[in-house]
Amino acid sequence: MSLGAIAVNLILPAPVLIVEDDMQVRLRLENLLLEFGYKIDALIFAASLSEARAHLSDQPVALALIDIGLPDGSGIDLISELNTSDPGLSILVISAWATEDVILGALRAGAVGYVLKERDDLEIAIALRSVLRGGAPIDPFIAKRIIDELPSKAPEKDGDNKDLCQQVLTARENQILLLVADGLGNKDIADHLSLSRYTVECHIKHIYRKLAVSSRTRAIHAARERGLLK
Repeated sequence: MSLGAIAVNLILPAPVLIVEDDMQVRLRLENLLLEFGYKIDALIFAASLSEARAHLSDQPVALALIDIGLPDGSGIDLISELNTSDPGLSILVISAWATEDVILGALRAGAVGYVLKERDDLEIAIALRSVLRGGAPIDPFIAKRIIDELPSKAPEKDGDNKDLCQQVLTARENQILLLVADGLGNKDIADHLSLSRYTVECHIKHIYRKLAVSSRTRAIHAARERGLLK
């Protein structure tokens, strides 16, 4: 399948924000978008979060292609900001990052799709077409990673709340729960674990859901009842 065939009968929302600090990748994306039918003046390029924010302060965008690892921070923070200001904005992550925390953090922040930079032009073009048609493309490798992370079966109900909770909470969630119990706020936890604040917030939401609570105080109390905290 040619790139020209992929781009047939597509509505091309503009302008497009491309946040990428690698010049080779930036040129790849530029060429792909031009082959889709975009004009060069419809493309806005930024090599950092600060550049992207400066552009966004001048004009809104209709589509965003965002890398995760940027010189001045994580693209997840920008995704969250864009999604907050325009929940309907289509945001596609094109990144080399393939860890669970980053992938799920980006999707929860508001990205509609995630594709790895290592994919060839045709595969990235197919992901772009999917986004332009309202789809949510996930890189096959990432989809497999997510499936592999799913539990093979539900934990058995043996009446042991402590064992059940320990099976449900991940190692990272247990780590964050201990820091919550120590009185650290989300920003302090993020700094301590070298995570983005949004990633920490996502983990805390998961802890709340798994412990069936709605606040930090109740989470600590529930964890102590189950023997997860002393």
